[in-house]
Amino acid sequence: MTDNNKLPLDRLKTSRLDRRLSIAKTSLQLGKRWAGNSMSGLFLNKEERTIRNQAFMQEQAQYLAEELGKLKGSVVKIGQMLALYGEHFLPPEITEALQSLNDNTATLSWPTIQDTLHTHLGSLYAELDVDPTPIGTASLAQVHKAKVISSGQEVVLKVQYPGVADAIDSDLSLFKHLLKVTNAVPQTRILDDWFSEIRDLLYQEVNYSTEADTTERFYERLKDDPRYIVPQIIRRYSSERLLCMTYEDGVPVTHPSLKALSQSRRNALGQAAIEIMLQEIFTWGEMQTDPNFGNYLIRVQDDSHLPDQVVLLDFGAIRQFDDYLLTIAKGLLEAGFYHDYEAMLASMHGYDFLDNMSQSVREDMAQVFLIATEPFSLPELNPDMATELIDEQDRYCWAKSRLHQRIMKEASSAMQSTEFSLPPKEFMFISRKFIGAYTFLTVLDARTEARPLVASVL
Repeated sequence: MTDNNKLPLDRLKTSRLDRRLSIAKTSLQLGKRWAGNSMSGLFLNKEERTIRNQAFMQEQAQYLAEELGKLKGSVVKIGQMLALYGEHFLPPEITEALQSLNDNTATLSWPTIQDTLHTHLGSLYAELDVDPTPIGTASLAQVHKAKVISSGQEVVLKVQYPGVADAIDSDLSLFKHLLKVTNAVPQTRILDDWFSEIRDLLYQEVNYSTEADTTERFYERLKDDPRYIVPQIIRRYSSERLLCMTYEDGVPVTHPSLKALSQSRRNALGQAAIEIMLQEIFTWGEMQTDPNFGNYLIRVQDDSHLPDQVVLLDFGAIRQFDDYLLTIAKGLLEAGFYHDYEAMLASMHGYDFLDNMSQSVREDMAQVFLIATEPFSLPELNPDMATELIDEQDRYCWAKSRLHQRIMKEASSAMQSTEFSLPPKEFMFISRKFIGAYTFLTVLDARTEARPLVASVL
């Protein structure tokens, strides 16, 4: 979604000098503010200083996010990724402020976008009638609707902002420096590991040839399933920095019209949404890692004989998993399906992160996994499931479950153990994907059946 209150930018600060000057200015302001806060707090008691420092941290984190938002490009994407996956090693004030980067993005002016399109398309630009007003903006690209003049076909053009791909390495370095200046984030190996992971994801995400290949793989997998829509890539107008695909309409998951759908239709949408996630993780070993609602639309059908459809829009942030991890994950899901505590403990064996825990902490984690797999368990085998979470047709009621809160409460004792370290990145990606799916189904107020879901992947 674009914000009409923000003035379009004529260009991005994509040169190293431009971006370093912007970051240097932000760093200087942050440094001055931290120094001033430290001096002014010298004569406060401990409690007053704690309250003051927390308020100051929130203020500085918001300032940091606002300044980063002006740069766009990979700096913003880095902030978004850290907001998504950094909750275990960043202060909550920082992650909360960085989350605002998802929405605070100005558009790039049409003349600049038009010049970029001319550069990538050359004479082919004359074959398209492009709407100058974007239908979507993001940190790395802007999306414009267009029409192929000869056929009238409606398409969308995902136009990568000029220069952002070349700024990734310097942006990562600058971002780490900014976090250091805040004095709020310890510069640890964990942070280095995550920056390395983010670097790999960013280089993958700016390569639209790779995204086109991935989109086409998902299209082939799902083309015969009427519950899903994957855009078709139009190679004639695509390149490494420009992606052209068919225009697919729909409404956001949060659209009020979806609440008016019958329970059975919302259930079908929820079943489809959770099933595609399970297929990604357990069957294909290739998962879209960004659970942002903006990556999905719902197409509501007027014909009652046709299923409502989930439109899958973005295949840039893809993470692949090896067979070893998939075997472990399938064992956990199967143990959850039968709600078998001993089988859950056994399935955890062979994963270093879990094997390195003491028996008591592993037992705590097995309980966490049993709660996390509750929606996929057979009701007749799960005496721990509250009766109000299952309807008269043995369907799981996501909106009543408070699943995320219950998982975090159960996990708190294990996470407070001195043995508990930051989970592996793969673990966090899958965990975040499940949280996204949980939110999706809760918003829809959908109810799902465990047996067909688990049968589709085991």
